[in-house]
Amino acid sequence: MRSIKNILFLILLIQVFSCNQKQTTVADYFAHKDSGVQVAGIKMVPIQTPVGTFKVWTKTIGNNPRIKVLLLHGGPAMTHEYMEAFESFFPKEGFEMIEYDQLGSYYSDQPTDSSLWTTERFVEEVEQVRVALGLNKDNFYILGNSWGGILGMEYALKYQQHLKGLIICNMMASIPDYEKYNAVLRSQMRASLVDSLQAYEAKGQFKDPTYQSLVFQEYYTQHLCRLPELPDPVARAFKHVNESIYVMMQGPSEFKVGGRLLTWDRKADLPKITVPTLTVGARYDTMDPAHMEWMSKQVKNGKYLYCPNGSHLAMWDDQKVFMEGVIKFIKETDAGE
Repeated sequence: MRSIKNILFLILLIQVFSCNQKQTTVADYFAHKDSGVQVAGIKMVPIQTPVGTFKVWTKTIGNNPRIKVLLLHGGPAMTHEYMEAFESFFPKEGFEMIEYDQLGSYYSDQPTDSSLWTTERFVEEVEQVRVALGLNKDNFYILGNSWGGILGMEYALKYQQHLKGLIICNMMASIPDYEKYNAVLRSQMRASLVDSLQAYEAKGQFKDPTYQSLVFQEYYTQHLCRLPELPDPVARAFKHVNESIYVMMQGPSEFKVGGRLLTWDRKADLPKITVPTLTVGARYDTMDPAHMEWMSKQVKNGKYLYCPNGSHLAMWDDQKVFMEGVIKFIKETDAGE
């Protein structure tokens, strides 16, 4: 008799709990957050820096008190545009998503003081965006691609008490290791091409049209985005890149590493990241997928997603595998799994 009562009590508890979990409706999801003139979720967020106050561009799509995903684009100084792929997937899952142009990028203010372009200052910028948009440890996910993955790791190492989950897409935990893997990819190219590229590089002719054409046709189409034609959002992001910041921090191209990030390495600090973390690697990526898998085992609560047909922009060229895996991770983290 006691066991029957216990079962009935358990059923009652489940029913009460279920009733208290309000399901997000379409009307709830698309409800206006602000009064007055509606601006498609766009908000210019003031950012305090050591050299003054500037504004960065953000766009919030949807409302979800439990799942808010901030997208960190690559570059540095690319734009949110190439991450618009998520608009076809996150809203239908009910995820709130925030597109964001980091300071110096096309839709945000573009100051010219070179002291602003450091990883540490970008981390503080992300924290200010978090506060301005009301994101917290119960709902705040970061999804960073490439340089955005570096920024996500750095943010977690300083502010993970505010994070619910971290997704590191197509970014290794060490630029020196990335450079070594780049040499591996070079070794797989035809010898005459490598000789030609090295001849231009030896003279510092990174902006030479022939050199840039070779890099794009022989490297980017194989390892950056393998689709036969660049999707419009990706093409727009390339068009809008702030080249001066990109070169200052990353180097001349994805093919030739340099700049302020040249010695960046956080491999030894990965065990300090304790929030649920997904690392995403791809077979044809500019980043070593084996390193990405290794990273998932170094963080305290990691998972790995492999995209067998993807490159550096696996969100585009291995879209089904990428999106399904990322969505699954977010749902599992939300459920506490």
